[in-house]
Amino acid sequence: MKELVLVIRPEMLEVLKSILDDVHCGGMTVSSVMGCGTQKGVVEGGINEIKGFKMNINLLPKIRVEVVVEDDVVEEIISSVRERMATGHVGDGKIFIRNIDGVVRIRTGERGVKAL
Repeated sequence: MKELVLVIRPEMLEVLKSILDDVHCGGMTVSSVMGCGTQKGVVEGGINEIKGFKMNINLLPKIRVEVVVEDDVVEEIISSVRERMATGHVGDGKIFIRNIDGVVRIRTGERGVKAL
């Protein structure tokens, strides 16, 4: 099993939900977060893009989606996200992939894939 942590543009959440539904993802956790990448929150064409000019860090609104899925759908999800959500502009987001050793459903005690 893998955990995918996707940090995306807020307006792309419905697209991501559709992608995850297509692969029959059993659930997700969604959080509103603020953050920035290497551009320090400066959008393309911003006034702080002068070489040598010390930029302030601007935090931009993002959505963080966490899902745990079976290994065999990870590449399908990544491919669909790239095809349907990439705008080609700075700030499209990131996907972090983590190994999951196990999972237990608290209510029933089921383990592994059955607990997803």
